Amino acid sequence: MKGVFDVLVVGGGAAGFFTAINIAEKNKHLKIAILEKSNKLLSKVKISGGGRCNVTNQRDSPSELTKFYPRGEKKLYPVFKHFGTKEMREWLENHGVKVKSENDHRVFPISDSSQTIIDCFLNLARKFKVDIFQKVSITDILSVDELWKISTHNEVYHAKKLVIATGSSPSFWNTLHDNLGLKIAPPVPSLFTFNIKDSRIHGLEGIAFKNCTIKVVGSKIQEEGPLLLTHWGMSGPAILKMSARGALDLAKVNYQFNVMINYTGESYQQVQSHLLDVKEKHPKKQVHNLSLFDIPKRFWIRLCKYCEINNDEIFAELSKKQMNRLVEELAQGLYEVNGKSTFKEEFVTAGGVLLEEIDLNTYECKRFPNLYLAGEVLNIDALTGGFNFQACWSAGWIISESITSK
Repeated sequence: MKGVFDVLVVGGGAAGFFTAINIAEKNKHLKIAILEKSNKLLSKVKISGGGRCNVTNQRDSPSELTKFYPRGEKKLYPVFKHFGTKEMREWLENHGVKVKSENDHRVFPISDSSQTIIDCFLNLARKFKVDIFQKVSITDILSVDELWKISTHNEVYHAKKLVIATGSSPSFWNTLHDNLGLKIAPPVPSLFTFNIKDSRIHGLEGIAFKNCTIKVVGSKIQEEGPLLLTHWGMSGPAILKMSARGALDLAKVNYQFNVMINYTGESYQQVQSHLLDVKEKHPKKQVHNLSLFDIPKRFWIRLCKYCEINNDEIFAELSKKQMNRLVEELAQGLYEVNGKSTFKEEFVTAGGVLLEEIDLNTYECKRFPNLYLAGEVLNIDALTGGFNFQACWSAGWIISESITSK
């Protein structure tokens, strides 16, 4: 049996490490350890942002930040007011990590390498003598005589305070439910791309649209933003936002639904008026050669063919039926979605311990004193842009303050 730890953190990911090193920095006399199930530490940090690590976001306003959290939302306002993106950027700079903000407000280390963040966390853990145990698979969690007893296949650990930061692990969620009776929202994928097999986009992977409006037919789910054509269908910020906000509803229909896409950034009537205006002013222009609405040329030609417009056909020759069909494809194109694909770099699972189980002022479990939960183990998830990491950093900081102030 291991000795009694002052603080035991279960989970060697973003939330677990940030919590442990901040507790250790604020009280160097505490005996702290991290237990990690695998042989890898900070694995999501490693792959985030294509290996660059989208560590947080430039947006500072708590009221603006909460809009990016489909699960969590306004409940996180006081959390971000206490420790938000500005505080995290300052924390990184104070600990030797210089960061930069890009045009879309995402924040990365200047090195453009996730290893910079990993090295920072590992070095601080060593500096503050945080013990790290890997390949530790937990079988049981019990509260015994004001201590937490954590059983594994080979060892038993005891701790005065326990922090659960196991991420989106439904099997561990079951342990929390079975052992402690914590209420759990079932796991549902979030941040995924759409599988679409359609002649209009087949073979056009890599083509990007700057600003599309996408709506799930028969629902209120709608998003705007850049769209990317892929080998398997559609991706890009607009699709990922839609998959996050609509995660629960799209799961209910088993990822079989239709989407309506407006590629133009204009209304149906505006698109119609624009095309009629072009037909009047440039009647002898070949339709295939005049890509409108900033539509990529290859996709424009594909749509023209789909609307049965020949290569050499000019605007003056277009029938009313051809014009209406082109307007419809540009402003109200219908596509059938059959399944999803994991967006591997930012994949997130919606679900986890319900927020009603914890006090967000401390992240302490309401029913179990000295038990804290942080990160994706909670029913909090966000859109891409560094927001999921920020939820981890904010929770870790608040827990560190709560534990070291007692």
